[in-house]
Amino acid sequence: MSKIQAKDRIKKLREAIDDYRYQYHVLDKLDISDAALDSLKHELYQLEQQYPDLITPDSPTQRVGGAPLEKFKKITHARPMLSMEDVFTREEFIAWVSRIQKLSPSSTFATSSTFFCMPKQDGLAVSLVYEDGMLKSAATRGDGKVGEDVTQNVRTIESVPLKLRGLQGRRGMPRRVEVRGEIYFPVKAFEKMNRELMKKGEPVFANPRNTAAGSIRQLDPTVTASRGLDFVAWDLDADLGQKTIEEEWALLREMGFRPIPESHLFHRLSEIETHWKWLQDKREKLGYWVDGMVVRVNENDAFTKLGVVGKTPRGLVAWKFPAEEATTRVKEIQWTVGRTGALTPVAVVEPTWVGGTTVQHASLHNLDEIERLDVRVGDTVILFKAGDIIPKIKQVIVKLRRAGSQKTKPPTACPVCGSTVERRKGEVAMYCTNPRCFVQDRENILHAARAFGIDGLGPQTVASLLEHGRISSAADLFILKPDELQDLEGFADLSSKKLVDEIQSHKKITLPKFILALGIDDVGEQTALDLAQHFLTIEKVMRAPVENFLEVEGIGGVVARSVREYFDEEHHQNLVKRYRDNGVVVLPFEGVKKKTGIAGKTFVITGTLETIGRDDAKERIRTAGGKASGSVSKKTDFVVAGENPGSKLDEAKRLGVVVLSEAEFLAMIR
Repeated sequence: MSKIQAKDRIKKLREAIDDYRYQYHVLDKLDISDAALDSLKHELYQLEQQYPDLITPDSPTQRVGGAPLEKFKKITHARPMLSMEDVFTREEFIAWVSRIQKLSPSSTFATSSTFFCMPKQDGLAVSLVYEDGMLKSAATRGDGKVGEDVTQNVRTIESVPLKLRGLQGRRGMPRRVEVRGEIYFPVKAFEKMNRELMKKGEPVFANPRNTAAGSIRQLDPTVTASRGLDFVAWDLDADLGQKTIEEEWALLREMGFRPIPESHLFHRLSEIETHWKWLQDKREKLGYWVDGMVVRVNENDAFTKLGVVGKTPRGLVAWKFPAEEATTRVKEIQWTVGRTGALTPVAVVEPTWVGGTTVQHASLHNLDEIERLDVRVGDTVILFKAGDIIPKIKQVIVKLRRAGSQKTKPPTACPVCGSTVERRKGEVAMYCTNPRCFVQDRENILHAARAFGIDGLGPQTVASLLEHGRISSAADLFILKPDELQDLEGFADLSSKKLVDEIQSHKKITLPKFILALGIDDVGEQTALDLAQHFLTIEKVMRAPVENFLEVEGIGGVVARSVREYFDEEHHQNLVKRYRDNGVVVLPFEGVKKKTGIAGKTFVITGTLETIGRDDAKERIRTAGGKASGSVSKKTDFVVAGENPGSKLDEAKRLGVVVLSEAEFLAMIR
């Protein structure tokens, strides 16, 4: 290839690679595979090595280059990089809105203001300066006036364009353009880096923001390049005629940047609050760490005129999410008994606000966890909460431990029935040795009621029925009479009849649900379905030897022995007989409906279905040979969207999963 031909090829390769960079980092799609893109980059590199005088600073091959720095130089910002005010409650946020509406010099803004809302990413703020469309410098915030020159390191981040695109020929395009944004660690990249460090036996990183900041401040840019950092833009400092931040972000996309995703314009406070709550619920699935939502006055003129107080602009605020961690004191450690007889420790703590709720209990999992944390009554502890689960104890602040505190000892007797407890070989949990322990009976009955689909039967009702001798197992529910309930607290004629009618309406049950209702250790919904598909009747399941269970796809030795041992016990055989004697009809398994085309397909249901219950829909999917999953992934075939669908619908659209309406779903499973 001649030099003239190479020059033309290099130009085309650079343009194509930049287009693919734009597709991937801005549009979140890529028309070719990663391997194909790597091949194009390799061809470009080889041509540039052959003709080094054709290498330019904006070439994709120049993202990583240059010798390690001895130290960082300083860069003075053209305008200060300011911080922002934080608010933590709805009341504080409304007070901010009222304040800026009163201060606004525009009466129009006060009555018809709009707000631009964006996730507050947990990253490192940087300023990028472009001259004549080319990246000239990148600097950290520093003290707001002077930052560190991290240009070499920022050039290694693929989502930062080395050359602005789309606007070079625009009339009135300024020579200097400044873009501000956030360098952050994507969740997958951070986790991948830690996994690699663990394999090498090296310490892992705990804080993604600090790690991102440390990665940018590496004197060797090759280290930064290896970390997998990303960049999103949130501010454009150049006059291109934009009048709102919303218009600014459209310009940023045109230039080749990806503004912060999940950002929207709102007119009403109720919409802003709804979006804040939505972001909080979705935060675990965003792919990046976020600790709140930034709300900014959309109109640039109004934003500027509101001015600055200290180091914070009046026209924007960070509405933080409720703290995910808080400190409190342990008042007591209680042990609860579950359906299988396993004892679970729970810390009773002084009421404290964490994760948006007041909590008084924290999970301790098991004795091993207590010993690992060395948590004791009276200790000051750090609670953390992820999502909607019960908070956990993260750490004991030993410096605040009172003198004379005693180590937590495991119980020697069941806290409910007083029977001895044991720690089974190979297991962490401790168990009550009494198979007829009251709490185990209660939890088994509640478990069975859920499998049968019986509503209105809560823990207190079941406890009362057991204490008064009305029932001794879940099978006895089906012979209850209204007059047997009327002398129990909380029951009258109408409520007694209503509960009995509800129970009687669920006497017919499918084989998979009946197997699930029995409460066999290690047997969940999918295993119950697998057993039903293989054996077709409950009698065959009860008689099968261990080796027959091992023939069932997905069942191993532990589950096989658990099922066989369950039916070897006489009182479990009697339980199945009592169900039958009391009028329960276990429907034989009809097999997979081959004509539906559902066999082997994975479904996820989101939102409320009008004509069919969620559990019923899942059951019909499974009995037709499909799989009902709780989360959307690349392996999902269909998402069924009812009314008020959640974030699963958004994830389905992002991944290109087929979305079905309720009517389409019902037509498919008929």
